[in-house]
Amino acid sequence: MTSPIASDAGRLTSLRVHADDNVRVALKDLPAGSEIDDGATRVRLVEPIRHKHKFSLVDLAEGDSVVMYGVTVGRATRPIAAGAAITTDNTTHSTASSTPQARRGEWQAPDVGAFTGLTFDGYRRTDGSVGTANVWLVVPLVFCENRNIEVLRQCVADALGEDPYRDYKRMARELLHGDAAAAPSPQAAAERLFPNVDGVRFLTHTLGCGGTDDDALALCQLLAGYICHPNVAGATVLSLGCQKAQIEMIQQAVASRDPQGLRPVHYLEQQASQSEEALIRDALTTIFDGLAEANRTPRTPAPLSALSLGAECGGSDGFSGLSANPLVGAVMDRLVALGGSGMLSEFPELCGVEHELVARCTDDRVAERFRALMSAYQRHASRVGADFSMNPSPGNIRDGLITDAMKSAGAAKKGGDSPIVDVLDYTEPRTRAGLSLLCSPGNDVESTTALAGSGANLILFTTGLGTPTGNPVTPVLKISSNSELAARMSDVIDFDAGPIIRGEAQIDELANDLLRLCIDTASGRYQPQAVRLAQYDFIPWKRGVSL
Repeated sequence: MTSPIASDAGRLTSLRVHADDNVRVALKDLPAGSEIDDGATRVRLVEPIRHKHKFSLVDLAEGDSVVMYGVTVGRATRPIAAGAAITTDNTTHSTASSTPQARRGEWQAPDVGAFTGLTFDGYRRTDGSVGTANVWLVVPLVFCENRNIEVLRQCVADALGEDPYRDYKRMARELLHGDAAAAPSPQAAAERLFPNVDGVRFLTHTLGCGGTDDDALALCQLLAGYICHPNVAGATVLSLGCQKAQIEMIQQAVASRDPQGLRPVHYLEQQASQSEEALIRDALTTIFDGLAEANRTPRTPAPLSALSLGAECGGSDGFSGLSANPLVGAVMDRLVALGGSGMLSEFPELCGVEHELVARCTDDRVAERFRALMSAYQRHASRVGADFSMNPSPGNIRDGLITDAMKSAGAAKKGGDSPIVDVLDYTEPRTRAGLSLLCSPGNDVESTTALAGSGANLILFTTGLGTPTGNPVTPVLKISSNSELAARMSDVIDFDAGPIIRGEAQIDELANDLLRLCIDTASGRYQPQAVRLAQYDFIPWKRGVSL
């Protein structure tokens, strides 16, 4: 895959993404009266066009389709003159099936000769999977245990001398007392007691009781996905005792993923404990014993085929579909060509490109499952008065993503061009090498949570506006669509796709660089910003509500 911005992009001020498009994207702020070359024709802008936004190349009548990426992304609600901006005032969400650009069985894999035979240093599990991290997990079965989870979090951080907020605590003392010298000195970071372990991760959530039986079952299945994740050495599970999400339920969910019982899991029930102090002592014992056992597993070379990338976007802008998203898609294609796996999620952000994805499915069974899950999701949403068209946020719209279909056409680029080998429902584990689709909402953290729960051992997260999102068990690399964001939020962004917009680099070139960063991250040689910031977001999805 090459950059949609051609080699003369350094002189371009706007871009037509696909030959069939009737709009162009402004790559910089364009004043009214600007003359825009569009092949054999020239278009005069009738109003200023802000960068990242689109303008019409032809006169559009009310009801005419707005086409971008070669697909319908909207419908004119009133006449739009050539050279006028596409806005929420004159365009609404609309989709239409068309002849797919992809065809089953015709994918041309990219050249991956530079990566053939390369390995990453991962943690090999007894079930044959390979982790990119090695963590001990502490999870509650019900929200009633969140307080105890927080107690354990603080106690473990203090005992290990690994408080990620040490500098901020010092800052607060200095601000309050006004004298840094008088403030208590922070505990010096002790030598790591468990050098082969990446830490303890603590989950909290608001579920486990008070919902439906299906909610409790889905939570247990999601937690089982985390407990049995390749990046997890073992887990401590806290239960109150009387909640809907019973210990037996999660034990069954874990057994379905780990039938041989290879993953150590300890279950503690507060209502059966002698006291809270006894509960905390027992939990701490399982954690520290688990860390000692996990520390016996060092990093060893593993093939790139053991990598499973999840693709996610959040805080998208008008450049996301031109730079960061197709860049991630190119990395996905490379990994698939190397025998690895990828997952594309966020079903509301695939609206309008379903026909393209169906055409890439390896067989009719996979295609039909995709259609069925998309239809079911839409029905769930409609029952609560929602629709996929509501997906774009105010920030998306402000930065050029006017309709859900426009956002979706660019978001789908994260999945590259490789064949779709499987379609997974929420919480289902990935089992096939190659690209899978995962049914999840468009909410960033809910979807990232789902990707890790289905087995992604590395996540690539694209953003145009900036987001600190991370995950408790899976390293998350943040890729910016534009260089201004990469500079302004350098403590959040890991990789800058902005050179694509400026015409200074092609997607193929940066895809190789990003894949190398993935290998370094999977090997522990690079620590993502979200990990450095201890940004460990976890939000289960209550189905049918979230877009």
